[in-house]
Amino acid sequence: MRTRLLALALLLLVAGCSSGGTRDDGRITLRFQSLAWQEESVEANQRLVKEWNAAHPDVRVEYVQGSWGSVHDQLLTAFEGGEAPDIIHDASDDLADFAYGGYLADLGGLLPARLKSDIPRRSWETTTFGDGVYGVPFLQEPRVLIANATWLRKSGVRIPTPEKPWSWSEFRRITEGLSGPGKYGVAWPLKEPVSATLNLSLSAGGQLFHRGPDGKVTVRFQKGDQVVPRTVHDQANTDRSASPTTLGSGGSDTLPGFFAGRYAMVPLGFSYRQQIVQQAPKGFDWQVLPAPAGVGGLTQGVSPQTLSIAEDCPHKKEAAEFLDFFLRPPNMVRLALGDWMLPTGTEALKDPALHRTKDGWATGTALAGHLRPAPAQSVRGYPEWKDKVATPALQEYYSGAIGIAELRRRLEEDGNLVLARYQR
Repeated sequence: MRTRLLALALLLLVAGCSSGGTRDDGRITLRFQSLAWQEESVEANQRLVKEWNAAHPDVRVEYVQGSWGSVHDQLLTAFEGGEAPDIIHDASDDLADFAYGGYLADLGGLLPARLKSDIPRRSWETTTFGDGVYGVPFLQEPRVLIANATWLRKSGVRIPTPEKPWSWSEFRRITEGLSGPGKYGVAWPLKEPVSATLNLSLSAGGQLFHRGPDGKVTVRFQKGDQVVPRTVHDQANTDRSASPTTLGSGGSDTLPGFFAGRYAMVPLGFSYRQQIVQQAPKGFDWQVLPAPAGVGGLTQGVSPQTLSIAEDCPHKKEAAEFLDFFLRPPNMVRLALGDWMLPTGTEALKDPALHRTKDGWATGTALAGHLRPAPAQSVRGYPEWKDKVATPALQEYYSGAIGIAELRRRLEEDGNLVLARYQR
C-alpha cells in the first residue's frame, strides 16, 4: 500500500511540473510567462488573459509572472529541464540561441494569415533564424531625446522634428551651447552601452556585424560605426557637454538630475515617458524629440518584444490561437498603451490614441517606419560578446580611459574570437 501511495504521489508531482497539458476534465491548460512589469502593462496582460479564459472554457491560459532581469538564464534552465512555459514573452535579441538550440517552435505554419500580414516584414526579420520564424514581434521601442522644453525654448535652438531632425554634428554643437557651470546639454545613461550604441549607429550607416558568403559573422568597426561612439566620447571628454557621472547610470538614475535642471536632454527609450509622467515635479515642461540622424536618416535598430511557443508545448495549435487573440489590433493597442511603447502591427499603429501630441506619442509613432532589426539580431554568441568584450570596451572608451584605436581592436580582435567559437 505504501509503495502504491508513493508511486501515486510521484505521478502527481510529475503531472504538476509539466509545462502544459490536458486536465482530467478534458480542458487544456497553457502556461503563459509574461515579463510585463509596469502596473498598466501587467493589468493589460492579465485582463486579456481573463478575457480569453472567459471565451474559451476548454483552453485555459495560466498567467505566470517572469522578470526581464533573469529571463535568459531562467528560460535556459527551464528548457533543459523540460519545464518551459508553453507561451514565452521575451525580446528578439534573446531568441537566437534558443531558436538554433531547438527550444522554440517554428511558427511559420501555425500563425493565421491575418497576423502574418499585419506585421511588416522588417519586424518579422527580427524573429527569423535560418528558415524558421520563432517569435511574434509585437511591441517596439525607439530611442528618443527627452528634453527640458523650457530650457530649449529659452536657448533659442532649432527644435528638431521627425521631418527635420538634428544631425549628429548639430546635436553635438547644440549640447555644447546648452552647457555651463554645473549644467550639461545631455546626460547619457550608458550603464548598458552596447544596445544603445549599436542601434543608434544605424542612423549613421553603421552595421558592425557582417555576414559572409559562408554564413559566418565577423565584427568590423568601420566609419559609420564610429559616429555615435565618437559623439558621446567627445561630448563627455572634450566638450564637457555630457555629464561624466551618468555614463555608468541606468536611465531611471538620470531623471532626478533632469528634473532638477542639471541636464537639458536625456536619450532614453520611448517607454521612459511613463516614469517621467509619474515622477516629474508639478509644472515641469518636457517634450519628446527624435534622435539625431545621419546618412541613414532616422533609421535605428530595435529588438522588439516577442511571443514564442515552446517546442515542447503539446498544444501548439491552441497556443497559436491564443497569440492570434492576444495580438488582435485593438488588443495590441492596449498592450502598447500599457507599456508606453509602439505596436508592430500596421492596423494598431493607426489608432488615434497613438497619434496624440500629449506625452510625445505622435513623435514616437512617426519613427515607427524607420525602425529596423538591431544589428546583433541573428548573431550567435552575441550575449557573451556583449558582456565580455563590448560592454567593458565601450565603458572605458566613453570614460576616456582608452582611445578609438583600442576600442576598435577589442571589438574586432577580441570580439571575433568570441563569435568564432559559436560558428565552428
